[in-house]
Amino acid sequence: MANKVKLGQRPKSFKPMAVSFPMPEGGEGTISCSFKYRTRTEFGQFIDRLFEEAGEERPVDDKFSMERLMEKTKGKNAEYLMDALDSWDLDEPISLETLTQLSDELPAAVTSMMERYRSAAVEGRLGN
Repeated sequence: MANKVKLGQRPKSFKPMAVSFPMPEGGEGTISCSFKYRTRTEFGQFIDRLFEEAGEERPVDDKFSMERLMEKTKGKNAEYLMDALDSWDLDEPISLETLTQLSDELPAAVTSMMERYRSAAVEGRLGN
């Protein structure tokens, strides 16, 4: 049965979702994450702040690319996820230290997590 839609009752976070990514040694890893809820407008402000902090202008002639943004804002991945994640199923706590370690050891995981958050916030799709 479908939930009744009520505007103005925003959730604290998106429901937990599995984020899959290629592992360095082959195979696939998965981290279940719950991301902080942001409206499309709030997510746009969030991304604008990232560009501003990186001293970059938002591309106007190209389609937006999370990968390109992360390439231009290296070193900000941990801060991005610190401000996006609500919880995860890793044994380690969410902290700048653990997110920096994750970014260093499993960069594909971080890219996948950021793209999954973008998709949920902007397109409203949680995926599988």
